[in-house]
Amino acid sequence: MHRLFTIVAVGVTLFLSAVLGAASHAATGKAVVAGGCFWCVEADFEGVPGVLSVVSGYTGGTVANPTYKQVTAGGTGHYEAVEITFDTTRISYDQVVRLFLRSVDPLDAGGQFCDRGDSYRTAIFVSNAAERASAEAAVAEASQALGAAVVTPVLAAGPFYEAEAYHQDYYKSRDIILTRAGPKQKRNAYTFYRNACGRDDRVRAVWGDQAAFAK
Repeated sequence: MHRLFTIVAVGVTLFLSAVLGAASHAATGKAVVAGGCFWCVEADFEGVPGVLSVVSGYTGGTVANPTYKQVTAGGTGHYEAVEITFDTTRISYDQVVRLFLRSVDPLDAGGQFCDRGDSYRTAIFVSNAAERASAEAAVAEASQALGAAVVTPVLAAGPFYEAEAYHQDYYKSRDIILTRAGPKQKRNAYTFYRNACGRDDRVRAVWGDQAAFAK
């Protein structure tokens, strides 16, 4: 009897684990977007309720396992991008994409803010028909709201390569680095960079009251 009870208990445990695991997986969504400097996009979205994690990386190009130096030098086809993982019971893919478009200058085809070049362009990378429909609807809505053509493309997702460890959570790191203004903690260097680059000023200028995250 004891052995039978043990077998039943183990079976129930495995069943519940499988059910809960499936439910947890089903409640998780991902969005991959490029919005210029990935430090800034990561910093913006990690504070959004329902967002579970944001990873900085590279995608959209042809070079496997690219380095930051390769991507910023050009020729790889990659964008600086982020992979946003979120709880779909708290925030939807539609909402993530809508927020993203309002956190960038979607009228600029040559980069973002002070960062120029192909790797700093905006884009939304989609993995299926539902994501494409959602992203294209969000772009159309943004164009209508701005009264201008949004140049942010909706592209088929490819491999996403995680950026080097020193890029992750850059905006809150206390590590000391050498900058043109002398040694600074990364988080202070990030704040200086963001302000000097004019990111928030431009987002406010483009979006007005609809601007997301602009300080």
